[in-house]
This record gives sequence, C-alpha cells and structure tokens, in this order.
Amino acid sequence: MKILILNGPNLNRLGKRKPEIYGSRTMAQILLDIQQSWPDVHFVYQQSNHEGDLIDWIQEANDVIGIVLNAGGYSHTSVALRDAVEESEVPVVEVHISDVHAREPFRKIDLLTDVCARTIIGHGTNGYKEAVEHIIALARQ
Repeated sequence: MKILILNGPNLNRLGKRKPEIYGSRTMAQILLDIQQSWPDVHFVYQQSNHEGDLIDWIQEANDVIGIVLNAGGYSHTSVALRDAVEESEVPVVEVHISDVHAREPFRKIDLLTDVCARTIIGHGTNGYKEAVEHIIALARQ
C-alpha cells in the first residue's frame, strides 16, 4: 500500500511560519509520526511552491491508494489544481491545518472541497493522520 502526501506553497516552512496558526511541528516530525503509526504503508512526500508541480504529481499518481493534499493558498485560487483533483483516479483528501473558515474572508472560498473525497479543516497537523486513516478505510472497502 502506498499513499502520496502533497504539500503546496509555504508548507516547507511548517514549524517556523506562524506557529500560532500552523503549530510548531515540522513536516519531518509529522511524517515520522505518520510512518510510525502505519509501518506497513509506504508514504511518498512531495512539497512544492509551484502549482504545476502539484498538478503533475496528482496526474502521475496512479500507483497509490490515495493522496493527502494540503494545497495551501492554491485551495482558494487554483481552478487548474481543482481540475487535476477532479480527474484523479484515486481519492484525494484535502487538509487545512488551520480553521480557514475563521480566518480572512478569501480563505472561506475553497475550490477543492467538492472534488475531494473528504476535507479536514482546523485539526492542526493531526489532520494529516486523519486523512491517512480515511484513505486506508476507503481502500479497505
């Protein structure tokens, strides 16, 4: 079993960028926790500040059981990313670390939610684990 975890722009700064909003855990710490929780699952992690990279990785993800996607700001702006998620052959679970509905008005618009298998909002970095759990549950159905 293999799961792809994709992070969008600025998420390479997790643990450093606005810890009062995004927490103090780095992505390396989050990934270690996920891998320890599911040692039999192979996780592939990619992060890019470039929209096209995320789209390419989604389109090429045909050997995974699902994708965990934190598209960052692209969730609110990218029709192209939405189209890639909509056409994905595997379920995509969207993660937002913060409660985007309680933040700036522009963050209330999410172009990905209706094309994702599930959206997890405001559960902090635990949202990544919840997304993995959901993908594994879907695979077992």
